[in-house]
Amino acid sequence: MVEDMVKALSIDDVVIVKELRKSYNTFPALDGISFSIRKGEVFGLLGPNGAGKTTTIKILSGLSKPSSGSVHIMGSDIVKDTVKVKKCIGVVPETSNLYPELSCFENLLFAGRLYGISTKELQSKSDDLLKLFGLEEKRNAPFGKLSSGMKRKLTVAASLIHDPPVLFLDEPTTGLDVMSARALREIIQRLKERGITILLTTHYIEEADRLCDRIAIIVKGKIITIDTPRALKKSVSTEKAVDVKISPYSPAIEKEFLKMTTVMKYETREEMCRFFIEDLDAFLSEFSAFTKGTNVNIESINTVLPSLEDAFVEITGLKRETMIQEKGGGK
Repeated sequence: MVEDMVKALSIDDVVIVKELRKSYNTFPALDGISFSIRKGEVFGLLGPNGAGKTTTIKILSGLSKPSSGSVHIMGSDIVKDTVKVKKCIGVVPETSNLYPELSCFENLLFAGRLYGISTKELQSKSDDLLKLFGLEEKRNAPFGKLSSGMKRKLTVAASLIHDPPVLFLDEPTTGLDVMSARALREIIQRLKERGITILLTTHYIEEADRLCDRIAIIVKGKIITIDTPRALKKSVSTEKAVDVKISPYSPAIEKEFLKMTTVMKYETREEMCRFFIEDLDAFLSEFSAFTKGTNVNIESINTVLPSLEDAFVEITGLKRETMIQEKGGGK
């Protein structure tokens, strides 16, 4: 029956997950999750630590067997055709699996030999990947001596040595500094432009918003919703709000805000005031009139649009702080 369902799916669905379950003793790490990933898509699994993201990656990459359910990648069953599936996927684990004593070039050569690539072709591919990831100058440097950002880059490069059409990235920017994380995100974008299908797990809301075509929000082993970042943000039922920056600002002026009939409530955020309103035009008219009778100048006015963070909080009922807690078991 599963085979019939797979055949009926779009030819663009290169990863198909059906009712996937995984239990450790009595703990349900995955509780019947289902999703598909289209060709050339960056698909995000967004959720707090312990949600089941890494467990999903391990099953999809053949490192762990599911308790039940099915996974098909490029038309092959991950359990029945594990070797065949592994040839068409690249896997970047959260912790690097490269050898610290080997140089960057030697690590790429070693990774390529596992796939039976000829020496001549392998050397050419390794040179191309070092260039793509900006690691040419570190060609002969031991992996163990690289910075965290460079180690992450080479780990991704090694996963691409056999030209896989599908790439799994497990928390790719965790532990990286801002600049290294930005550089890695740019590389992920370039890989997408090359047509590689990418499954990205992350607990960084902004990262999912920036990189993913579609996002599955997973909490406690269950997928709550799947949609585009834009649609998720559009679904949020937040109050209308406007951020206004004024100068000079003083706490005394806040008493005057309470007299405005178009303002339901307001919050102060450093030098910015956020006004919650019902009608934007009415508020702008009243606020403009209000400033004319004072020495206050309006420096900027911006409407506040719902963010993916707002969507996450509303959909899951969890606070944003949940996403940045220290990692625990069952991730």
